[in-house]
Amino acid sequence: MSQQPRSPVAYVLKRYPRLTETFILNEIRAMERLGERLHIFSLLPPEPPPHHPMVAEVRAPVHVPPDGWRARARVTIVAHMAMLRAFPGRYVRSATLAMARTLTSRHPVSLWRQFARAGVVADTCRREGVRHIHAHFANAPTSVAHFAHRMSGIPFSFTAHAKDIYLSRPMILRRHLHAAQFVATCTAYNAAYLRQVAPRLDPRRVHLVYHGIDLQSFACAEARSMKPAGHRARVLAVGRLVPKKGHEDLIGACALLRDQGVEFECEIVGSGPLHEALLGEVHRRDLTDRVRLCGAMTHRELITRYREADLFVLAPRIADDGDRDGIPNVIAEAMAVGVPVVATDVSGIPELVRHGQTGLLAPSREPAALAAAMKRLIDDRELGDCLARAARDVLHRDFDLWQTTRGLHDLMRQPRCCATDAAPREAGTARVEVSAPVIGEGVQ
Repeated sequence: MSQQPRSPVAYVLKRYPRLTETFILNEIRAMERLGERLHIFSLLPPEPPPHHPMVAEVRAPVHVPPDGWRARARVTIVAHMAMLRAFPGRYVRSATLAMARTLTSRHPVSLWRQFARAGVVADTCRREGVRHIHAHFANAPTSVAHFAHRMSGIPFSFTAHAKDIYLSRPMILRRHLHAAQFVATCTAYNAAYLRQVAPRLDPRRVHLVYHGIDLQSFACAEARSMKPAGHRARVLAVGRLVPKKGHEDLIGACALLRDQGVEFECEIVGSGPLHEALLGEVHRRDLTDRVRLCGAMTHRELITRYREADLFVLAPRIADDGDRDGIPNVIAEAMAVGVPVVATDVSGIPELVRHGQTGLLAPSREPAALAAAMKRLIDDRELGDCLARAARDVLHRDFDLWQTTRGLHDLMRQPRCCATDAAPREAGTARVEVSAPVIGEGVQ
């Protein structure tokens, strides 16, 4: 007798597909490989091409808002009327709650936009027999998932990342944390912060789930020792051109290296609002023969750049508005190819870049310290190779995509009312102790 297929899981994302969110795409691919049926809800229209080729591997239907406000209004009204008929009590309580929160909301229009979207998500999930809703990012997608849960009774969870945590009001984060079946986050640094935001929450409801790397997609570059003497070191940085990435500090470090007579060239891959300002900084420092801004690339193109690089450098900082990275996926990708890494000691980065063990760390906003770390690995290739080997071992142990996704998958399959005790485990060399993933208590 054949086993009945398990009911599907819904993923709520701000925009899908998105070139800069490879970690979500990889997780979705891994979920499907684990046998999960998915529905993907993109709150905004997809980004225009280019898209990662891996998008074509995803089998899940993608629900996107229709074009034109009339079509969107019609779909929204039909969905909300359907939810009102199906679950009148839940729907009225949800609408009443939304009206009450309007009084304290700083962005009431946004609140009602998420409520409107939630009706469409809830109705589709009801019709498709979805058993669980999972959102990525603790802002708009989680607000939609939370309202959809209240309307439908379908349990929800979310993964919190970086900007969505530190730029959200603690009061709103607390609401989501207490209502979710469980919460995942990608660094021990984030997990500690979330537990501080909601001190009455059972800390075991917050789970450390690192962004996994599909190690099968990466092969180590040829041994760097085979490169000829006098070879000009190729330095690579990857990240959106936004303040928190610290590219200005990297350009400053490159100027210092040039003045010290270090032979290198640096490519910065990414796009964003600071493109013209950073290009101006390159010209101002007379680095046009050393530093290039290469624009955004697909994952396939990026892997080629990793394999050609001698050193990967990223200089994240905490932006003036509090925005910051977690553990940028590009650091793990560079390590997976076998490239030595230099990074700054912001947020969760030291959980992967362990100074003197898997890479070198420098204080953020200090170009001179960054330049010194870069010069050390450019000059000492044997040290770089040793750090790169150790880094890949850590990836295999703690950041393998199939293992990290399996942990998240297991959480989604557990009954809502279960909780088990587990001893704390240490998250690498993180500065906080994190409980091992266990099944959370029931929705409150």
